[in-house]
Amino acid sequence: MAAERYSAGAKAKSDCLVAYERGDAPLEVAVKSSVGALFGAAIAAAVRRVAAEFGADRGRLEIEDDGALDSAITARTEAALRKAGFARAAPSAIVAGAALTAAAVAAPSAEQATAAVAPAAAGAATAAASREPSPRDRPRRARLYLPGDQPHLAINAGLFGADCLIFDLEDAVAEERKFDARILVRVALERGVMLESSEVAVRVNPLSGPYGADDLAEIVRARPQAIILPKCESAADVAAADSAIGALEEAAGMPHGFVRLMPLVETAAGVLQAAAIAAASPRNVALCFGREDFSRDIRAVPFAPGADLAASAAPPNAAALQGAAMLQSAAAAPAAAPTGFGFAGIPGAESFLARQMIVLAARAAGIDPLDSVFADVEDEAGLIRSCAEARALGFAGKGVIHPVQIPVVLKAFRPTDKEAARAERIVAAFDAAVAEGRGAISVDGAMVDAPVAAKARALLAQHRGEA
Repeated sequence: MAAERYSAGAKAKSDCLVAYERGDAPLEVAVKSSVGALFGAAIAAAVRRVAAEFGADRGRLEIEDDGALDSAITARTEAALRKAGFARAAPSAIVAGAALTAAAVAAPSAEQATAAVAPAAAGAATAAASREPSPRDRPRRARLYLPGDQPHLAINAGLFGADCLIFDLEDAVAEERKFDARILVRVALERGVMLESSEVAVRVNPLSGPYGADDLAEIVRARPQAIILPKCESAADVAAADSAIGALEEAAGMPHGFVRLMPLVETAAGVLQAAAIAAASPRNVALCFGREDFSRDIRAVPFAPGADLAASAAPPNAAALQGAAMLQSAAAAPAAAPTGFGFAGIPGAESFLARQMIVLAARAAGIDPLDSVFADVEDEAGLIRSCAEARALGFAGKGVIHPVQIPVVLKAFRPTDKEAARAERIVAAFDAAVAEGRGAISVDGAMVDAPVAAKARALLAQHRGEA
């Protein structure tokens, strides 16, 4: 009878497939790698190091590698061993097991043997421990979503300049890969793999489902700076996450409140509770909107420009015909130059009210409202329009799904030089009026009072990169 195999990972670029088989013989490690000639011994050493941490000194580990970094090899090995029932040993047991593991490495140098037996968690903890909490008011203009189970997409993610990197364990990960993915993301956060200066966040699965609690238990100890809480529909959802995170922070010896929260509203129920959600926890730093799931939840029917709306099944009364004529007129208008929301913005009309409610709720709670992603990566003009609309509504940033969208979004949410120049005139005129004891004044034909001046100061801070 063949031994049962426990596998993790994939035979894919910058990834590896690790399989463990039980056995009575001393642990055997077999490596098949596209870079084996150069790094085969190092890969085997990394695998043995993890095996020692989990007390796996018998059986066979097979690794099929296509250029995976050490963090991916470590995570995939750990996942396979945990599926087989192994648990991380106590530090003393790791040291004892390491001596056996080192002896099994084929003709290692002294340096290789040392690397093979050094506990991975020791070095990994250094990178995670140096991560500081995110400032509450840091810019979150462009937040890049990264599928949590695809290590090749995370390798250079920190170089793209996104304000926030979001490792996604929810929609981007198939159900059968969620266990592997959360370990991969945890190890990436522990190692600090090329995360640069971006805020580091993780979108976990909903806590109401079968995966969310396990996601938090795995991820919080790696010190993410924020958790994205999806399908958030009530203040109770936020309170539950806050409580769970607090307990995990305490268990990991982390400062209370280290991990921020960004509730993600994606349903009609969530939109109607947006104000309560936004104010539900001192961890909250932003309120996010998910348009695709929201549109599906309210059963909105996509609008196709150019459709024969007059031939719809609606009763042919005067109001219906007039509405159809207006929609057709909007569809025929040049798409590159919408003048407002209304019918010119019909592709997003189903979410217009919801987005306004998200903005109002977030601003009232003193946190940032963040708009949904723009799904068409190739439509730069559409992304520019979507960003302009979001900024006009009051959003502070937008989600992106590809690095090519990042500079477009960053530029869109940064005040222009013309806007900054006008803000400078407003601030200068207002300060002069205050010094002279005058009340409200006029700049460029518009009245300026204290709220207008405060808004101008905030815009200047954004333009200088201070907010």
